[in-house]
Amino acid sequence: MKQLALNKRSQVKNFKKKNLVTYSNPDSAISDQFQTIKTNIKFLTEKRNNQIFLITSPGIGEGKSTITANLSVSMAQQKERILLIDANLRDPIIHTVFKLSNETGLTDVLHNKTLLNQAINNTGIGNLDILTSGNYSPNPAELIGHEWMREILKQLADSYDMILIDGPSVLKWTETRILANLSHSVVLAVARGKTGMEKAEEARKVLELAHANLVGAIIIEK
Repeated sequence: MKQLALNKRSQVKNFKKKNLVTYSNPDSAISDQFQTIKTNIKFLTEKRNNQIFLITSPGIGEGKSTITANLSVSMAQQKERILLIDANLRDPIIHTVFKLSNETGLTDVLHNKTLLNQAINNTGIGNLDILTSGNYSPNPAELIGHEWMREILKQLADSYDMILIDGPSVLKWTETRILANLSHSVVLAVARGKTGMEKAEEARKVLELAHANLVGAIIIEK
C-alpha cells in the first residue's frame, strides 16, 4: 500500500466476515488488532472533536462492513458515545450483523417519514448506537446528495464523540464520493489478495477528486 502514501496503515489478520468478534471475544488477538486501529484513529483526531469517519473500499465483498461494525464496538467499549450509520443503501448489512430491525432507518429520516431520534437504535453494547439504512430507496445517490443529509450529520455530530459511516464501494457507486466529501476523514478497507494495487490506487484518486481527507487504510488479511 505504499503507493497510496497514507498516513496510517493497520492490518486485521485472520479475519472472518460477518463475525462480531470484538463483542463475542473481546480478549482475542483480533480484538486487540481493532484496539490498535482505534488507537491510530485517536492519534489522527486528537486535535478534533466530533469526527465523522467514512469507511469504504475499492470493490464489494471485501469485508468492509464487518470491519466497520467491529471497530465501532471496540470504540464504544470505552466511555465515548459512538454512532454507526449504515449508508450502504443498496446492499445494507449492519442491521444483520447486529440483529436489528431495518424497518426504520436513514432513508426514512431523509424522506421525512420518521424523526431522527426515533430511527436510532441503542445496541446495549457500551455506548454504541446504530442508524440502520432503512427502507429501500430507488435513487440512493440523489437521496445521499440532498442537503438534508448534511444537516443530519451536523445534528448527530453534536451528540456523539465519533460517527462511523459504513459506505458502499467508492469505485462502484457515486454516492460514496458524496459521503466522502461530507465526512471529516475517510478510511479505505483493502482486502489483501482480492483488491489489486491498481484498484486501490484508482480508489485513492477518486477520493482525491471528491476532496476527501483520506487518512489511512485497513488491510484485511483472511
